Amino acid sequence: MTLIPGSNSLSHAVAADRAHVWHHLSQHKPYETVDPRVFVEGKGLRLWDAKGKEYLDAVSGGVWTVNVGYGRESIANAVRDQLVKLNYYAGAAGTVPGALFAEKLIEKMPGLSRVYYSNSGSEANEKVYKMVRQIAHRHHGGKKWKILYRERDYHGTTIGTLATSGQHQRADQYGPFPDGFVMVPHCLEYRKQWDVENYGERAADAIEDVILREGPDSVGCLVLEPVTAGGGVILPPLGYWERVQEICRKYDILLHLDEVVCGLGRTGTWFGYQNYGIQPDFVTMAKGVASGYAAISCTVTTERVFEMFKDAPEDSMSFFRDISTFGGCTAGPVAALENMRIIEDEGLLANTINMGEHCLAKLQALQEKHAVIGDVRGKGLFLGAELVADRATKEPLEEKRVQAVVAHCLSQGVIIGATNRSLQGLNNTLCLSPALIASRDDIDRITNAIDRALTNVIG
Repeated sequence: MTLIPGSNSLSHAVAADRAHVWHHLSQHKPYETVDPRVFVEGKGLRLWDAKGKEYLDAVSGGVWTVNVGYGRESIANAVRDQLVKLNYYAGAAGTVPGALFAEKLIEKMPGLSRVYYSNSGSEANEKVYKMVRQIAHRHHGGKKWKILYRERDYHGTTIGTLATSGQHQRADQYGPFPDGFVMVPHCLEYRKQWDVENYGERAADAIEDVILREGPDSVGCLVLEPVTAGGGVILPPLGYWERVQEICRKYDILLHLDEVVCGLGRTGTWFGYQNYGIQPDFVTMAKGVASGYAAISCTVTTERVFEMFKDAPEDSMSFFRDISTFGGCTAGPVAALENMRIIEDEGLLANTINMGEHCLAKLQALQEKHAVIGDVRGKGLFLGAELVADRATKEPLEEKRVQAVVAHCLSQGVIIGATNRSLQGLNNTLCLSPALIASRDDIDRITNAIDRALTNVIG
């Protein structure tokens, strides 16, 4: 059934949504008197809702996902053809799309060799935690079982991944959490904890401090986002990653990089970590892998880690005894293959770098104009502007006023994001992540909308 804006069928869909759908991240009390927003169609960076209003989407589906834009018929056609041929078989066996995408993916990730499929970023990260725990039991006599995570980073919605949530509001009211997950300090230089010249190295040394406190023989893994997303779009300071790698190797700690947001081009490289010359033991990804055209996530690791699960074939408990039901769907890897082809054939990595530089320059110009912008930061088409009530003290702007800026942009037909339900008192960063196909005109429209919003809301 085709839904046409204004039609009875579309009105029925809105009523059904209001009556029966439980939306993510939403307080539903207002929906008792106001219809929820229901999107009907998307093309490129444009969306149309049930009222026929057009929007420019500067957050790629709300959560950094639709990297190649809406309305890609070639992905839809590839998925349709594959579903007719073979839609599914559990991951205990192989499928052609699963094999071919794994091969293509590994070509982009030197030093890594094995791909484990599941269906969400949370699940991909949880697989790593289980691998680390099993390695601890099988190879370290039960030691090296602790997993370190960083303040302001986020790794998923399950109880296990929330145990590694460095965003306190995300985890609040969902505990108690499992033992063995330990937080290390953040590395946001704008809100630096140490007054030193080599801040990046000092922030990394803080991780070593935690390792020494907990005992190096108890720590098995460190999980970090290459660029922190929902915690405020935080770029690592100079010297940080080199020192992190050195620390992990010194204490034989597996390095797990959560690329659920950064992965597949968001920063202008295939993966965010590739900007920093580091070699991880685990890389997880989801969102942009298939640009939201099918559910897929990947846990990618080295042959060294993989070999740890095949060293004792006579032991029925020695292999990775895990399964992800929908990791066996063929729609995900076939959509991911076509998604990767589009990124390559259309030069979207280069476009991401160029448009990211343009957007960063536009935001910096806004910073000069609006005192409320305390800091601007970003990599590729992954950018943030932190709003403050006072530049001198860096007092964060009240969250309600930040959200008012977002709402004003929405009224102009531009969808931007902002940190929310992350850190009490620090939900004050505007977030931009338009599709990798964004043009200069798109960037100009986005930043012009922010300019008007700041003028009208803040003054």
